[in-house]
Amino acid sequence: MKPFLIFAFFLGLAVAVQAQIRLPKLISDNMVLQRDQPIKVWGWAAPKEKIVLNFNKKSFKTTTADNGKWEIQLPPQSAGTGYEMILKGQNEISIKNIAFGDVFLCIGQSNMVHQMDIHNITYAKDIETANYPEIRHLFIPTRTNLVGKQNDLGDVVAWKSANPKDVGRFSAVAYFFARHIQEKYKVPIGLINASVGGTPIEAWISESGFQNFPELVNTIAKNKDTASVNRANRPIFANAGPRNVPIDLGMIEKWFSPDSKSQHWRPINIPGYWEDQGLKDLNGTVWYKKEIDIPKNMTETTVKVHLGRIVDADELYINGNKVAQTTYQYPQRRYNLQKGVLKEGKNLFVIKVSNTAGKGGFVPDKPYMIEANGQTLDLKGTWEYKVGEVYRPRNFGFGGGIVAQNQPTALYNAMVAPAENLNLKGVLWYQGESNAGRPAEYEALQVAQINNLRQNFRNPNLPFLFVQLPNFMDYNYLPSESDWAKLREAQLHAALKSSNTALVVAIDLGEWNDIHPDNKKSVGDRLAIAASNLIYGEKIEPSGPVFKQQIIENDRIILEFDHVGKGLSTNDGEKLSDFSVASFDKKFVWADAKIENNKIIVSSSEIKNPKYVRYAWADNPINPNLFNADGLPASPFRTDGEDLDQTKPWKGKKCAVVLTYDDALNVHLDHAVTLLDSLNLKGTFYITGSFPGFKNRLNDWKRAAERGHELGNHTLFHPCDASRPGRGWVNPENDLSKYSLKRITDEIRQTNTLLESVDGKKQRTFAFTCGDTKVGGVEFIEELKKDLAGARAVRARMQKMEEINPYDFDSYMINGETGEQLIKLVKQAQNEGKLLVFLFHGVGGEHSLNVSLPAHRELLMYLKENENEIYVDTMLNLAEHTKALKK
Repeated sequence: MKPFLIFAFFLGLAVAVQAQIRLPKLISDNMVLQRDQPIKVWGWAAPKEKIVLNFNKKSFKTTTADNGKWEIQLPPQSAGTGYEMILKGQNEISIKNIAFGDVFLCIGQSNMVHQMDIHNITYAKDIETANYPEIRHLFIPTRTNLVGKQNDLGDVVAWKSANPKDVGRFSAVAYFFARHIQEKYKVPIGLINASVGGTPIEAWISESGFQNFPELVNTIAKNKDTASVNRANRPIFANAGPRNVPIDLGMIEKWFSPDSKSQHWRPINIPGYWEDQGLKDLNGTVWYKKEIDIPKNMTETTVKVHLGRIVDADELYINGNKVAQTTYQYPQRRYNLQKGVLKEGKNLFVIKVSNTAGKGGFVPDKPYMIEANGQTLDLKGTWEYKVGEVYRPRNFGFGGGIVAQNQPTALYNAMVAPAENLNLKGVLWYQGESNAGRPAEYEALQVAQINNLRQNFRNPNLPFLFVQLPNFMDYNYLPSESDWAKLREAQLHAALKSSNTALVVAIDLGEWNDIHPDNKKSVGDRLAIAASNLIYGEKIEPSGPVFKQQIIENDRIILEFDHVGKGLSTNDGEKLSDFSVASFDKKFVWADAKIENNKIIVSSSEIKNPKYVRYAWADNPINPNLFNADGLPASPFRTDGEDLDQTKPWKGKKCAVVLTYDDALNVHLDHAVTLLDSLNLKGTFYITGSFPGFKNRLNDWKRAAERGHELGNHTLFHPCDASRPGRGWVNPENDLSKYSLKRITDEIRQTNTLLESVDGKKQRTFAFTCGDTKVGGVEFIEELKKDLAGARAVRARMQKMEEINPYDFDSYMINGETGEQLIKLVKQAQNEGKLLVFLFHGVGGEHSLNVSLPAHRELLMYLKENENEIYVDTMLNLAEHTKALKK
C-alpha cells in the first residue's frame, strides 16, 4: 500500500496547487497601476472557485470560469502609494506597496535597453542621488514565442524603485524621462521595460498588425510549425569527422605572463582597428601588450582602467593576473581594480581581443587611460601585438536556421502580450537601427505598430512617443545618400500620419563611433517635454522645427516650417549648416542658407534653377545646427522624396505613366537617357540583343541600368509575324509565324541571360515584338511567366488598375505627335485615374517611327512638374506594384 499512498499524496498535492489562486507575474509587490482608469485584476484558479479581493476597505468578488480564468474590475483610483490588495480563495495572496500613477510601456532595441549601470561614469551622481520611491521599473527578460500570444511572462519579475541600489538596472532613457515627469507632476511613474538589443520592428508587432504585409503573414504561418523551425535550426554536418578545436597560442604559451619568452611581437596603435594596421581580414584573437610605469601614489588606492570600447570581446591581464573581461563589443570598458593590483614601477598590461567578423580592435575617440588618486595615465599610443588564433570556417553549418527574436510577432507575443490587460498612459519606443538597411518599408511598419498597440491595449488614442535615429558612423563632407537618413524620414512621416504621437529628434545626440551614445539624459528629457504637451496638456513647444513646404523663387528656395516655437535659430550662434540644393537631376551641392522672418532662404551659385533642398541628410551630419529658440533641433528632411502609399493604385497618386523605348537605338542613350537623368525620371528600354545600338554600347547600357532604368527583354532578333498584312519587310529568318514555341521561348530566355550579364538583374519585363503574342496559335507568354515579371503589348488604350493584366499591358505607339498632344494624353490619364504607357522608337531620329526632341522634352517636363500627381516609373516596378495590389 505504501507506493499507492505516496502516489495519492503527491496527486492530491498537485491538485491543491492547481486549485490555488495564481496571479500574473506583472501583478506583484510595488507595482504601479494606471490612475484615473478602471483597473483589471486577473489570474487563474480552479474552475468555480470563489475569489474575494479586499482593497481600500472594500470587497470585490467573482467566481472562476470553467477555463480556470477569473478577473475583477476595480473602480478608477486617484494617484497615490502605499496601497495593499489581499486576494482570498483556497489560498491567500497579499500584494503590498501598490502605487497608482502613470504607466508607460518602454519598448525597442538596445538604446532602450541600455541601463544606467552601463553609463555609470557619465551618470555617477544621478545614480548616487537617486531617491525616487514613486518611480518604479519592471524589467522583462528576453523571451520569444513564434506560435502566439502568451498570457503570462516566462520569468519571475520584480518592480524596483529608483534608489542607488536598484536604479543601475533601469533603462537610462526611461529613467530620465520618468524623473523629469515625476518631478514636474508629482505622480508615481511605472516603467514596464520590454526591450531587446539588435531586434527589428517586425518582432514587436502582433499578428493582427500584419494584415497589409502578406509576405510577413506567410512567415508567421511558417514559424508556427514548431517541427519545421526546429529542423531549420538543426546543425547539418558536412562530414562525420571530428570538429577542429580552436587553439589560442597566447593561452598555451601564457603570453599574459611576465615570464613569457614569446618573441616576434610587432608594433600597433591603440586606439585603432587591426585591419587598418596591416592585419588583412583577420578574424581571430590578437594579443596586445605594453609595460606601463605606475607612480607610487596610484598604487595606494582603487584604480579605474578605461579601455574605451573594443570590438568584440576582451580580457585584461595585469602582471600575469586576469583582472577583467567583457564578452561583447557594446559596453564601455571601465574596469575597477582593487588596491594592490598595480605596483610601483613597471606593470605589464596584456589585452586579449577576440573578433569573429568585421574590423577588430579599439574604437577611436574613446577614453583610454588609468585613473587613480586624482591622476591619469594615458594608455593611447604604440603597443605590441601578436596573433594568437586565426578563426577558420568550421566543417558544419545550419540549414537556413532562424533567429527567433528577429521574427515577426516573436517578442510581442512573449514580452508585451502578457501586459495587454493593463491600462497605459503611453508608449515610449526607441528602435530603428536594425531596420536601417530596409528604410522603404519602415514607415508602413511603424504606422502598423502604432495602430496594433492601440488595438491590443483597447485605446485608439494611446499616446505614442518615439525617438528618431541619432547621428552615427563616419562624417561625409560631400552631399550623399543615406539609409539612416531615409529611415529618419520614415519615422517622421509615420509621426505626421498618426494622431496623438510625438517624435523626438536626436540628430545632435549621437556619436560617430558608437551606436549606443552616452547621452541618454537628453533623450529622456526630450521625451518628457513631448509628453508634457501631448499627454499632460501643457502649452509648451514639444518639437523642433518640422519642414512644412518649399517655394521656388527664381534662383533660391524659401522653406517654411511648423513648430517654429519662439523662432528659428542655430544652437551654436553660427550660420546655418548642412543644407544642400539640387536641380531636377538631384545632383546635390552644399548651399548657403539664412534665416529671414522665421523662414529659411536656400541658394547656391552652382545651381541656377534649384528644385530640391536637403537638410542634415547623412548617416552622421557634420553640424546640424537648425533649432528653434525653445532649444529643440529640427528633424532632417528632403524635398525631393516621394510620399508613396504602397497600398493604393499608382501608390496614392492620380495616375501612372510609363515611358518605354524599343529596339536599343543610339538616340535612346544620346537623347532619351540624358534627358531622363537630368530630370531624375526612369524609363524602360526594350533591348533587342543583336541590334548594333546595343552590341556596340554595352558599357553605356550598363551605366543606364545603374542609374535606375530598366533594360527590358525585346528578344535577340526581333521576330515579327510576316503573315500579317503589311509585313513584307520582315526578314524570312525572323518570321515569327515560322517559329516553334520552343524557339521563341528559348530566344527570350537567352535574352534574359544576356541582359543579366550587363545589368546583373534577374527580374525584367518583356515587350512583344510588333505586338505579336502568339506562335502557332498559342500565347507564348504563358510559358514564360516564371522568367518575366510582366509584358507590354501594343494597343492604344489606357487601363484602370482592375483592368490590368501584368502580362498584357497596353501602350500608345508614338509617331509624330506634338508635345501638346502627348500632354493631352497624360491629362486624360490624370482625369480618369488610369495607367498610360508610351511606346517610343526614334527620339529625334534613327527610326521611321519618331518623336521629335522638342515634343519629347515637353512631355517629360510636364511629367516632372506634376510628379506630385503622376506616378512615373519603370515597367518592371509598375508590374510589381500591380501584382502586389492584386494579391
